[in-house]
Amino acid sequence: MGPGIADRLLTDAHRARLAALTRTDPHLVAHDLAAPTPTVASALARAEVLLTCWGATPLTAAVLDRAPHLRAVVHAAGSVKHHVTGACWERGITVTSAAAANALPVAEFTLAAVLMAGKRVLRAARRYAEVRAEHDWLRELADSGNHGRTVGIVGASRIGRRVIGLLRPFDVHVLLYDPYVTPEEAAALGAVAVPLDELCARADIVSVHAPELPATRHMIGAAQLALMPDGATLINTSRGSLVDGAALLRHLTAGRLSAVLDVTDPEPPPPDSPLWTLPNVLLTPHVAGSLGNELHRMADRALDELERYVRGMPFEDPVLPSGLGHSA
Repeated sequence: MGPGIADRLLTDAHRARLAALTRTDPHLVAHDLAAPTPTVASALARAEVLLTCWGATPLTAAVLDRAPHLRAVVHAAGSVKHHVTGACWERGITVTSAAAANALPVAEFTLAAVLMAGKRVLRAARRYAEVRAEHDWLRELADSGNHGRTVGIVGASRIGRRVIGLLRPFDVHVLLYDPYVTPEEAAALGAVAVPLDELCARADIVSVHAPELPATRHMIGAAQLALMPDGATLINTSRGSLVDGAALLRHLTAGRLSAVLDVTDPEPPPPDSPLWTLPNVLLTPHVAGSLGNELHRMADRALDELERYVRGMPFEDPVLPSGLGHSA
């Protein structure tokens, strides 16, 4: 994993559990498996399992040649696409990730964004700072509130499904677009399956949770943005490339739409981008995912999977090559 990650990911209790489960030095962290130090090279030559996180070295055939006994990769984060290569699958290495643990904070962030968008919090806060006095807020914010709002979820990913679940207690209608989900499956989740254009046209709030793939680039494009009702809010916690940024900016600068953007393309936006100062945009630095103490949840999940491996049990949440074509 990358420099500094282990100290944020693993508490002393995590390192003690790791040492109890395996024959390892819980303080040995490898940052570069392609050009390892002698100590790392020696450990890699004997390694049966790799515990990885953000910034992991791609596990190419050359790297795997240094690890002849490797049987499993336990990733203490979300996507494994950055470091698990075809060579891993060719050699029969099993893989698991803590994607389920990382999905929860993103879903929580999204829920907060949905509820605040429905209450028109950005507009209210801006106007309050302008007025700084008693005011007829009931009149000015007459279109505010979450009673009967329609929320559109783009992508029934782990995060998209979590968001739908978190929305269940609220008095909102949930639409879902996902080409891999049937109407019956959507209903079981608590949503109504609709085409993407219909979702954009009907939803007061559109939240993007699809994976970044060639097929999903600009899936929220000029046509979809034009369909969104005046005053609607777009939330993106997935990847910036899923939204046509130039088309979105036109609607934002006109004041027709609002946005909560945790991701952009490019990321961060250029210093002169209007996104930094537009009053109808909440721009955050890709923090919806695990941050601070939330990293410990991913470590817990990874060590749970490692314990299953040690006991000869299959991973509870395996990553399969067949699913990588339509997942993050």
